[in-house]
Amino acid sequence: MTTTTTPYRAIFCDLRSDDTIDILPLRDVTVDDYIGKPGSLSGTVPVPDAAIAARVRRIEEGRTAVYLQRGNDLWWGGIIWTSTLQSDDRGVLSLGIQAATFESYAGRRRIRDDLNFRDKDQLVVARKLWEHLQTGTVDDGSGPTTAGGDIGVTYGYETSGLNRSVAYRDGDETVYLEALDALAALENGFEHHIGVYRDPVTGERVRRLRLGSPRILIGSTDLVLDRPGTILSYSFPRDATRGGTTARARGATDNTNQAAESRPLYADADVAVGDTLIAAGYPRVDLTSDHNDVASTTILRSLANAELTEGAGAVVIPEISVRLDGLVPPALLGRTVRLRITDEWWTEGLDTRYRIVGVKVSPAQRGRPDTAELYLEEA
Repeated sequence: MTTTTTPYRAIFCDLRSDDTIDILPLRDVTVDDYIGKPGSLSGTVPVPDAAIAARVRRIEEGRTAVYLQRGNDLWWGGIIWTSTLQSDDRGVLSLGIQAATFESYAGRRRIRDDLNFRDKDQLVVARKLWEHLQTGTVDDGSGPTTAGGDIGVTYGYETSGLNRSVAYRDGDETVYLEALDALAALENGFEHHIGVYRDPVTGERVRRLRLGSPRILIGSTDLVLDRPGTILSYSFPRDATRGGTTARARGATDNTNQAAESRPLYADADVAVGDTLIAAGYPRVDLTSDHNDVASTTILRSLANAELTEGAGAVVIPEISVRLDGLVPPALLGRTVRLRITDEWWTEGLDTRYRIVGVKVSPAQRGRPDTAELYLEEA
């Protein structure tokens, strides 16, 4: 990818202040983003001479953010965690970089305080965890703060109407991202994602924590995608090995009685059963999961119910490849699409609504147009 033939720009910034360090060419780019887990970016910065080398040396792993901008829109943002300086057999230098979306920062931080949330809306708890991660406090700024933790993630005011009671102890070294994921995975849980965009008034870059219960939804109208048309290719994988009709979640191991065998926590009533599927003719297929930090059978039942809902029967995650043009907006995750396909398989025409839960963007290069792979779930 070169600056003369691509609409993309790679903007490198200080992670904490977001001050721009430089704008550099980035080639061989692959970038993806998902709801509920960190996305990734990899690419190569060419280093043709000493002047460019001096600029590229300002990129520091772990403290430099990178944004991928297409036209005037930010399509991706995250943290550079690793880089590789390379010289080929002709002496040509380049710097390979690997980055992950801003959610990955929560995967590098651990809860080192006693936190107790009693009967709080689950989305409020999620925001408070991020607030504590960045400031060291959960009371909106009063009290002691922890220097160096603020990476500029902002919050909204979403609520779910469902309260939770959770606690975290200093010394357990619980990873913030794992705490968020465990809370989100409960029955009637929520989704989380950090989106990047430019403030329409100030033009400043924004890192925003988006929360949605039970799902993140954006946009008021469906994005219509057709084949023949914008859709270049598609696949509908159906995987019965990932699905099931029963589920059990096991918790922490009881080590209080040294004379007895240590076994994980569970109860006879913990198995969730998909009676509707079984009545429809599906066989019993068992799902199980372990949650070593959970010591509540109530939470384990909630986790089992959520896992059965997520993996009921065969798991289907449709994937479509589309041409990026003015019809495809930058804010795709959480957007609903109306998928219309007519071909030899769908002779009568498929016309179904889906929600975008993952995106992989491939910038144009070597005569190939800009494309995006969209990962879907039924809306």
